[in-house]
Amino acid sequence: MDYEFPENLKYTKTHEWVRIEDNTASLGITDYAQHQLGDIVYIELPEKGANLERESTASEIESVKAVGELLMPLTGKIIEVNNNLVDNPELVNSSPYDSGWILKLEYTNELEINDLLSVEDYKRIAEEEN
Repeated sequence: MDYEFPENLKYTKTHEWVRIEDNTASLGITDYAQHQLGDIVYIELPEKGANLERESTASEIESVKAVGELLMPLTGKIIEVNNNLVDNPELVNSSPYDSGWILKLEYTNELEINDLLSVEDYKRIAEEEN
């Protein structure tokens, strides 16, 4: 199966994508991850204004197959959540990198960005798991 891996994003080993813009980051789960989960039926969004540490759980994603977690790739404050996902969680399946984004955060430790994966490194992880 061909998965979409946008070149302009950073990735995590736990299948989150990160779009860095100035001092904020948007994130969601990758195309590969949404295929593994199957049809997404519910997403528990984090609280706007919450300060979360890197690698802490930001939200839970429920699908017909399993419950997954969205882990914070960076430490920071949540400045926006995608409320469209409350009534339309399937947006994560149909458009994981655009309308299916989950949250935006103002990150507080720029050095953590260096720990994120390039598209090439993430592709290797997805291929190994497949």
